[in-house]
Amino acid sequence: MDYSSKEYFDKMTAWWRAANYLSVGQIYLKDNPLLRRTLKPEDVKKHPIGHWGTIPGQNFIYVHLNRIINKYDLNMFYIEGPGHGGQVMVSNAYLDGSYTEIYPEVTEDETGMQKLFKRFSFPGGIASHAAPETPGSIHEGGELGYSLSHGVGAVLDNPEVISAVVIGDGEAETGPLAGSWFSNVFINPAIDGAVLPILHLNGAKIANPTILARKSDGELANYFNGLGWEPFFIEGNDPEKLNPVMAEKMDQAIEKIKSIQKEARLKTATDVVMPKWPVLIVRTPKGWTGPEEWDGEPIEGTFRAHQVPIPVDQEHMDHADALLRWLKSYEPEKLFDAQGRILEEIREIAPTGDQRMAKNPITNGGIDPKPLIMPDWKKYTLQFEQPGSVKAEDMTELGKFVREIIEKNPENFRIFGPDETKSNRLNQVFKTTNRQWMEKIEPENDEWLSSSGRVIDSQLSEHQDEGFLEGYVLTGRYGFFASYESFLRVVDSMLTQHFKWMRKSHDLSWRNDYPSLNLIASSTVFQQDHNGYSHQDPGILTHLAEKKAEFIREYLPADANTLLAVMDKAFRSSEKINLIISSKHPRAQFYSAEEAAVLVNEGLKIIDWASTAKEEEPELVIAAAGTESNLEALVAVTLLLEEFPKLKIRFINVVDLLKLRHPSQDPRGLSDEEFDQYFTKDKPILFAFHGYETLVRTIFFDRHNHHLMIHGYKENGDITTPFDMRVVNELDRYHLAKDAALKIKGSQAEDFAKKMDQKLQEHQNYIRENGIDLPEVLDWKWKNLDQ
Repeated sequence: MDYSSKEYFDKMTAWWRAANYLSVGQIYLKDNPLLRRTLKPEDVKKHPIGHWGTIPGQNFIYVHLNRIINKYDLNMFYIEGPGHGGQVMVSNAYLDGSYTEIYPEVTEDETGMQKLFKRFSFPGGIASHAAPETPGSIHEGGELGYSLSHGVGAVLDNPEVISAVVIGDGEAETGPLAGSWFSNVFINPAIDGAVLPILHLNGAKIANPTILARKSDGELANYFNGLGWEPFFIEGNDPEKLNPVMAEKMDQAIEKIKSIQKEARLKTATDVVMPKWPVLIVRTPKGWTGPEEWDGEPIEGTFRAHQVPIPVDQEHMDHADALLRWLKSYEPEKLFDAQGRILEEIREIAPTGDQRMAKNPITNGGIDPKPLIMPDWKKYTLQFEQPGSVKAEDMTELGKFVREIIEKNPENFRIFGPDETKSNRLNQVFKTTNRQWMEKIEPENDEWLSSSGRVIDSQLSEHQDEGFLEGYVLTGRYGFFASYESFLRVVDSMLTQHFKWMRKSHDLSWRNDYPSLNLIASSTVFQQDHNGYSHQDPGILTHLAEKKAEFIREYLPADANTLLAVMDKAFRSSEKINLIISSKHPRAQFYSAEEAAVLVNEGLKIIDWASTAKEEEPELVIAAAGTESNLEALVAVTLLLEEFPKLKIRFINVVDLLKLRHPSQDPRGLSDEEFDQYFTKDKPILFAFHGYETLVRTIFFDRHNHHLMIHGYKENGDITTPFDMRVVNELDRYHLAKDAALKIKGSQAEDFAKKMDQKLQEHQNYIRENGIDLPEVLDWKWKNLDQ
């Protein structure tokens, strides 16, 4: 077939007109989809909702991508970056038949077209953006900035795949997208696929011009060449003239990609140097082929074409003739047969089978996804005779476990993070892999850099690294994103969007499962001691806890063994966001491998060796969730028992925080009976918590026992010592013991309370004189309670 003939281009133009017709119809019409009878008010939606401006340009790009898929036999899929342009992927999927295969009720005839139109942006229907309901999508168009990051994550370790990422010129102004042009530094053409970025410049946003559209081609060429891309420019508004130009430039881009990959795959992955990948810059008018003007003001080519360009709805039919002229300008009678199906001579230019972008398996859980091969985590556990007798860095011990995971899974497991893998003490992984980095390497200055590696952490951008991971797991692979705790807040809206994606996908029978998105928060609020108040924020716990319980897990392992058990469970899970709060500093190790297994499987455990209430009812329950919380609570136990040796204390360590929620809030939650067995119905509870106190308060709201003393993060911080961070937030041993004693003993505890206040004053004086914590704080060791 001659893919550059006038006959072929004419069929492409017909396809484009059909896609545009379907896209307009989805905005306005509820019935009479092919206008075969007089248009009545009941045929039109009461509230037409949608976006038109970006649609025709994207439809033009889509049909040209179909052409190169056919010509070059490509494995390609589409990422729609512009927000609220969902008709593009729906209309083109409907034309190639894939939409009907997934939604059989939307048949390829006039009846099915009516259903297609009505369901768009309509109650009980589909969203106006590329949502999980949209075949072929892995990217939620409702939040701008991450399309290229997702596209890159998807092609890592998928050497035959090309992600065609359309970037809107409004989206291109966001910080995350601007930062994502550095993605070319991390794509190795020997082992990875390719991204074809398509910057679609239509000139306007909602009500303003776009910055890049006002730049000249020369300025844009300088910009992209400087960033290491080779730009190809396409501009026009006449499809007859534009088709051959677009085809030529797309051919050049694909041939460039294939040439880069062919040359790279003659070498070993570690010998490949950074290539100059193509980027397409396509200029077409906003609202192309729509109304040219309305009410004396220009529409096409301006911001006024952004959403619904002319005011026609069921209650306002005065200008229905204008809507009819617009729709009929596409000549639907020349595009669809008597039954309402796209004419076969037009349909034949579509790719077939899984080469249709809406049916590409990579967009539905991955191409032939492989299960993760997991080593035995218990091989890496620490052994000790007495709790607290061994010190270790939890993240260092985890690194040994992850190193073997990488060895067993060399093509479907990666670590992502913003320049913090070493800082977060995961150095052990570098014994088996490097950081992937395609820029120049200076051996005397650079550490663990190579053109091939399983770690991508060399760009200081949480958005990029988190976006890479999302694209990677949405296409069936595994990994984790490690960051400083406070900087997870930089991407918490991305996590929200990923949660929303999982939730909606879960309700779709045709969507396959995804591996979980795993987040490790280290350098936490109570352990860092030099970055100051700006780096102190455990709020990611509260943020994620507000999402649907089925998809969120929050783990607070107190030591290395528990962290290992947590990560084993997280890596084996699917369809979850797993948040793990972890320590990277030397810490006393308290829980055996057996205890860790119970803590993770059950979510919490009564710690017998730290409890004086054995079989009997306790006078006081002390619970701890978090590394420093656990330590300080254990010290508080000893302080209380020194003063009140007969006090009956039950000590509980909590790892799976959300397991404490009521079953009405979380299906996994403990029943009231189970909860009371741990926390009693009426005894005082002292809860030492890593995060904001409100989260624990909401957990206990529906329970019997409200005799609760919560000590967590109170939004107090500064450049100070690690222990002082606990003191200023009253999570330290002295505040914990004082609060519990006064609650239990009342006036009998006043002298003890004064001792604790004196200790706090002594602490304050000492750190301001010496710059470090008290020796009794630094040197404290657990002693068995029966000694």
